[in-house]
Amino acid sequence: MSAENVYFNEEHKLFRKTVRSFAEHEIKPHAEEWERAGIFSKELFLKAGKLGLLGVRYDEKYGGTGLDYWYTVILCEELVRGMTLGAAVGLLAHGEFATSAVHDEGSDELRREILAGAIRGEIILALGITEPGFGSNVAGLQTTAKKEKDDYVINGSKTFITNGTRADYVILAARTGGPGAGGISLIAVPTDTKGFSVGRKLEKIASRSSDTAELFFQDCRVPTRYLIGEENKGFSYIVKHFQGERLVLASFSNALMQLMVEEALKYGREREVFGKFILQHQVWRHRLADLLTWVEASRQLTYHACHCLNLTGQASREVSMAKLLATETAKKIASEVFQLHGGYAVIEEYPICRLYREAAGLTIGAGTSEIMREIIAAETIEKGGK
Repeated sequence: MSAENVYFNEEHKLFRKTVRSFAEHEIKPHAEEWERAGIFSKELFLKAGKLGLLGVRYDEKYGGTGLDYWYTVILCEELVRGMTLGAAVGLLAHGEFATSAVHDEGSDELRREILAGAIRGEIILALGITEPGFGSNVAGLQTTAKKEKDDYVINGSKTFITNGTRADYVILAARTGGPGAGGISLIAVPTDTKGFSVGRKLEKIASRSSDTAELFFQDCRVPTRYLIGEENKGFSYIVKHFQGERLVLASFSNALMQLMVEEALKYGREREVFGKFILQHQVWRHRLADLLTWVEASRQLTYHACHCLNLTGQASREVSMAKLLATETAKKIASEVFQLHGGYAVIEEYPICRLYREAAGLTIGAGTSEIMREIIAAETIEKGGK
């Protein structure tokens, strides 16, 4: 029995059909243009918003559809079929990474001001956590937000920020208290605030069609009502929402692997070597069997993690395992399929060339593979897991 029949019902399948059509008609025809430009059209947010793709897990009161993480997984798997991962990354960085904190911890006032418009695609959000000197070490971040009467005065910088060049709000992690994890808060910073500026738009090897930027904050004065949740509780919110981000990266990776295997099948059935099609040679038949097995194992672990996250809301160990396996396996499969294509693999007109690049950054985003291993080890050793 296929995984699709085990995990997904008719409603899931209808949603999958909707997203696949969106990817095929609204993303794929523009993939080459957006890859060259290093940014996808802003209109894509509005088109996704009209279809309800930017608020699948959020309260209907704010325009969401109140569904679960299965719909997030489907969304990720199908958006990748647009053949430009950056567009999928930009939409999910907005619709999952940044908006989740506003939805879960934000005040009703902030939800109405920011979340509702974000779900419609009228307001673009970015998540501002990573700093030049503090990537994986979130607890060490140095951007400060000092309270002065009814305002926070923010100083610092962020880097590698998806949607950074055009966000209307940055969901910013800043230090409002003492050192370490206990002094961090989340603040929604309007980007029209005096003192905010965008630095370089960073050129990348992967996810080229998503804009990634440096952000600077110089004496930015933001009203305290833009605080998300409780002051100095931001680190716990970030850790909680990392689970959704990592499920997204695992799902992207699985979808990318599926595309690569499809390319291997297509090319291997058409290309002759020494009088036989490539996939008639035993060596490549067996290597393909390995690829198929790796993809299925990764997909099943991701689905298990999704199931656990839906059940309990806390599945850090399972999601970290899924993200680790999926992203590392995607790089292995990219290498194998690249090799199968021979000299054509390095030619830009062949999809494997782009897919190979896209796999490169997956082990970095939302926490590196090294951080995933540390989380898994800590959950198992220190907390007595199995």
